[in-house]
Amino acid sequence: MHIRSIIRIVGILVALFSVTMLAPALVAYIYRDGAGLDFFSAFVICLVLGLVLWFPNRTHHKDLRAKEGFLIVVLFWTVLGSVGAIPFLLSELPDMTVAEAFFESFSGLTTTGATVISGLDTLPKAILFYRQMLQWLGGMGIIVLAVAILPILGIGGMQLFRAEIPGPVKDNKVAPRIAETAKVLWYIYLVLTIACALLLWLAGMNMFDAICHSFSTIAIGGFSPYDASVGHFNSPVINLIIVVFLIVAGVNFSLHFAAFSNRGMQLSVYRLDPELKVFIGVQLVLTFICMSMLLAHQVYSDPWQALDQALFQSVSIATTAGFSTTGFAEWPLFLPVLLMFASCIGGCAGSTGGGIKVVRIMLLNLQGMRELKRLIHPRAVYRIKLGNKALADRVVEAVWGFFAAYALVFVLCMLALLATGMDELTAFTAVVATLNNLGPGLGEVAANFGTTTDGAKWIMVLSMLFGRLEIFTLLVLFTPAFWRS
Repeated sequence: MHIRSIIRIVGILVALFSVTMLAPALVAYIYRDGAGLDFFSAFVICLVLGLVLWFPNRTHHKDLRAKEGFLIVVLFWTVLGSVGAIPFLLSELPDMTVAEAFFESFSGLTTTGATVISGLDTLPKAILFYRQMLQWLGGMGIIVLAVAILPILGIGGMQLFRAEIPGPVKDNKVAPRIAETAKVLWYIYLVLTIACALLLWLAGMNMFDAICHSFSTIAIGGFSPYDASVGHFNSPVINLIIVVFLIVAGVNFSLHFAAFSNRGMQLSVYRLDPELKVFIGVQLVLTFICMSMLLAHQVYSDPWQALDQALFQSVSIATTAGFSTTGFAEWPLFLPVLLMFASCIGGCAGSTGGGIKVVRIMLLNLQGMRELKRLIHPRAVYRIKLGNKALADRVVEAVWGFFAAYALVFVLCMLALLATGMDELTAFTAVVATLNNLGPGLGEVAANFGTTTDGAKWIMVLSMLFGRLEIFTLLVLFTPAFWRS
C-alpha cells in the first residue's frame, strides 16, 4: 500500500476543494450578509491542510492499484465531508454543534438532502449557496472532475474512476481515455445545470434561487434555500421544469455521453436502452397511483392540482431528490410508504440518483424469473438478457452480492438507530432516506433531522457514505484481504 502517495493525492484534492470556499465568500460580499470572513477563513484552513498533506509527500509518485483507488475514494469523501463542515462550525448563523455540522456537510456532499437546519429563509445567502454548491459538487462525484485534471499533476485516474462511478459493472470504460471521458461528462453536467437555471429563472425564480435549485436538481440532491422547499414558489411551471430535469439527471450519463459526444445527436441510444424504459415506466406508474389515491381520498378536488402534486412528489422521491411541494407525509399513509420504497429503486446506474439503481432491480427480477422457470424445467439452460445482450453469470452474482450487502447494512443501521431511542417508523425511514441518499423520511424526520440525537446523526452520516459509495467501495475496507499486500 503506497500510503505516502495516497496522502499526497488527498492533500491535492483538499487543496483543490479549498478553492470552492471562495464562491460562497463572493456571494457573501455581493449580498453583504456578513458570512464572507467565515468562508475565507475556511478557505485558508483547507488550503493549509491540503499543503501540509501534500508538501512532505510531493515526490512520491506511484502507480495506483485497484485497492489504492478504493481507499482514496473513501478517504476523499470522508476528508472532504469533514473539511466541508468547517464553514458551518465557524458560522454564527446557524449555530451548529459538531455533529450537526458534519451531518449537514455529508448530507450535501453525498447529495442526500437531509437537513438539521430550520429557519432556512432567514440564513445568510452565503450559507444557503454553500449548501447547494456542496450538492452540485458531489452530484456526479467531485472525483470525476479531479480525474479530468489530475493527469496534469501526474496522477493516474482509471482506478479512481472505476471506484467512483456507480453501477453493477465497473470494468467497462466509457471511452479509452479516462480524462477525456471525465471532461465530457462534466461538460454535459454543466450544460444541464445552466439550462435548468435559465428555465427556472424564466419561470419566475430570481437568479439566486434559480442557480441554487438548479444545483440541487441536476445533482438530485434536494436541498432548497427555503423551509417550504419548492412549495415556496407555488408554481406548476416550476414544478414541471424540475421534474423534467430530475428525470434527465436520473438517466445513465453514459447515454448522454453516447448521444452527444459523437458528431450529431444520436437520440436512438435513449430509445433502445431497456433500463431507461423501466425508469420512465416506474415514474408513470407511481404518478398514476398517487393521483388516483389523492382524488379518491379527496386530498385535492381539482384533477390538475392532483396531477401536479402527484407527478412532482413521485418523481422527486423516486429519483431520490427529496424536494417537496407539500407535506406528502400527511397524505394517506399508503402513498408516503409507497414512495419511500420506490426510492430504494432510485435512478439509473451511472446517474446522479441514489438507491439500488433500476438496472439492478431489473436483473434481480430476471434472476427470480429464471429460478421459477428452472423449477419447472430443471435441466433447461436459461440465459439472462438485458435488451438483446446476454449477461455473464458474474454480473448477476455481483448484483446479488450487492443486494445482500445492501440489506445487511440497512438492517444494521436501523438496529443502531433503534438503540438510540428512535421509534420504529422514524428509524426505518431514516435509513431509507440516508442509505438511498433521499433526504426526507417519515415520523420525526419527515421535515427535519434536527431533533435526532448526536449518536443517531453519526450513524446516519455513515449510512449516507455507504449509500453514496454504493456499499462495496466502503465495505471492502473492512475485509482483512484488502489490507494484505
